[in-house]
This record gives sequence, structure tokens and C-alpha cells, in this order.
Amino acid sequence: MISYLQVDNLSKRFGEQLLFENISFGIGKGQKVALIAKNGMGKSTLLRIIAGKDTSESGTVIFRNDITVGILDQDPALDPENSVFEEVFHSDSPVLKLIKAYEEAVAHNHTEALEKLIPEMDIHSAWDYDTTIKQILSELKIDTYDKKIGQLSGGQKKRVGLAKVLISNPDFLILDEPTNHLDIETIAWLENYLVNYQGALIIVSHDRYFLDKVATVTLDLTRHSLDRYVGNYSKFMDLKAEKLATEAKNFEKQQKE
Repeated sequence: MISYLQVDNLSKRFGEQLLFENISFGIGKGQKVALIAKNGMGKSTLLRIIAGKDTSESGTVIFRNDITVGILDQDPALDPENSVFEEVFHSDSPVLKLIKAYEEAVAHNHTEALEKLIPEMDIHSAWDYDTTIKQILSELKIDTYDKKIGQLSGGQKKRVGLAKVLISNPDFLILDEPTNHLDIETIAWLENYLVNYQGALIIVSHDRYFLDKVATVTLDLTRHSLDRYVGNYSKFMDLKAEKLATEAKNFEKQQKE
């Protein structure tokens, strides 16, 4: 398996509180990892460190050099002055910039611009990507393209942030509570999208049913350390129950000795 991310000996405190100490794990291509912990134990902090938005006291986070990374925070940092359209297409990707120019020309009926852009769309095989983008926006129920980000509700901003990261089509996704503010129908679509996603991802979510559908590996952040389980949330719960039962028996045996 091709390694996409390697985390080694990571430690972090929040004030006097130790969140985690010397934790290590790796994520390879195609792996879909659920990060589990009680509230306040450092799940979002760990994601932010991996994303390069926070620092650790020690340890390293190394991504494969040639991959792209997409990040969805609990509260996405969007430009309030951008329109939804501008924010969603804000990317360094040449193809995305081309599609943005094409869509703007269509919206404003700029015939001369279209005459130049349509052959470019052909050359870069951008039509299928354009269709995928429109599907993502439609499934996430985003249709107010001209509205300013600053005028959106928190739920609408989360949808725009999710659309933006999915449209960028990165090799590695970091998703913090992606199902917040989504209805059942949209969550089902997102589950299917992520199941078929070819890259790697790490997710924090309180929706155990969502994690059951998507996750193939579960990382349990507990007692300041990290335990790895192969399987979705339900499998993790079964394996952890077995582990705790074994630990209890061993402790009881030691006490008797």
C-alpha cells in the first residue's frame, strides 16, 4: 500500500491538560480512517495539526510529496466578500480556473469569450469535470451562486466549504464533522461519494451510522494514546469491548497474585 501520511511521536498539551503523547500512525492510499475520542480529548486539535493549522510540542507529520490535501474544518474559513460561485471555484487548479471562466461566460452570455473557452474545454477534457462539479453543488443543495458568503447561515457555509473541498478533488481528505447541517438525503449521497472516493481520508464525526458506512479503519484516541482497529465503528466497538474485557481479566489475575 502506498503511504500518503505518516505521523510519528506526536504530543500536544492544551494549557496544563495533556491531550495526547507520542502517538504514531500511518494512512495509505484508499484507507478511510475514523478518528474517535470523547469530547475535549483532542480530535479536532489532532486534525488541525495534521492539516498544518496547529503545532505540536513534539513529533512529525509527513505527507507524500506528490499528493494534494483538502481540508474541511468544523467552521470553514471562507471569504465573506466572495460570492458562493467565487468561493467554490477558488483554486490554483488550471482546469478549475478554466471551468470558472467558462461558467462566467455562459452566465453573462459573453459570446467572444465562449468562442475561445469552448476549444480549451475540449483540449483539457473539462466537460466531465464540469458535470461532476454541478452534481456536487446540486446534491449539496447549493444554488445561490451570486449570494455573498457573509450573508449565509452557518449551515450554508458548511455546505459551501464541503463543496469546495470535494470539487478540488484532492488525493487526501481531512474532514471535521462533515455531516453537520446536512439532511438525511444529503448524508446518504455523501456516504456514497466517500465510499467510492479513490484517495485516502481521515474523518471526525459524531454520526456513528455515517462512520459505519464510510470508515475502513478506526483510530481511538484514549488515555492520551492512540489505538488502531481495522474496521468501521461497529467493528471497533466490538473489538474495544473485547480488549477492555481482557484487560479487566488480566488486572484481576494480577491482584490475586
